[in-house]
Amino acid sequence: MGGQKFAVLLCADDSDYVKTIYGGYYGVFVRMLKEEGEKWDVFKVARGEFPADEEIGDYEGFVITGSCNDAHGDEPWICKLVALLSKLEVMKKKILGICFGHQVLGRALGGKVGRASAGWDIGITKVHLHPSQIFSSIKMPASLSVIECHRDELWELPPKAEVLAWSNKTGIEMFRYGDHVMGIQGHPEYTKDILLHLIDRLFNRDLIEESVAEEAKIKIVACEPDREAWKKLCTSFLKGRL
Repeated sequence: MGGQKFAVLLCADDSDYVKTIYGGYYGVFVRMLKEEGEKWDVFKVARGEFPADEEIGDYEGFVITGSCNDAHGDEPWICKLVALLSKLEVMKKKILGICFGHQVLGRALGGKVGRASAGWDIGITKVHLHPSQIFSSIKMPASLSVIECHRDELWELPPKAEVLAWSNKTGIEMFRYGDHVMGIQGHPEYTKDILLHLIDRLFNRDLIEESVAEEAKIKIVACEPDREAWKKLCTSFLKGRL
């Protein structure tokens, strides 16, 4: 698989903490997904930086990150991202959407996105995998724990998409569309320290109440995300090994 090119479509500004410790969210994703011989680029789409049409064909796959923005919003860059994702789907490029990326991917393919009826999901959540051939070749367990931090969700699947996982709070934790598109509501790339700093940022910006922040921190201490299993799943999907 050496020599392949992948791109991260960065939908958020890097926090100072993540920039200092991990080289930004791009660095977080590359740490999880990059394998020997591959080239990984980043496009800061939230800042209006998109790959040129003539560049798109050079990439084997694309990863869409989380964001502080709403996937159901109509900011110019979000509308442009929706159009790009529709184009990539037609080209049958591998696309992996994470959190906001999962939601905006669902939107681009014809699904519906909005505020989660259960409110914020912050902490470490157990998601239950539906039996699917996509999991059989890499022997995934029946459930996996993943770091979550979202208040929006995919309300309705795109036509012809398949739900891969659900949780007690979210009906569509994962979906796939054909063999080339997959969305994950959680953050398989996050570490506990990234989430703890993010909780403080959300609280300081009055986006969550103190009780929500404290409850989330207790949950984080109590259990571990299944990071290695998620890494295996994400890399196997992107590299066509499922």
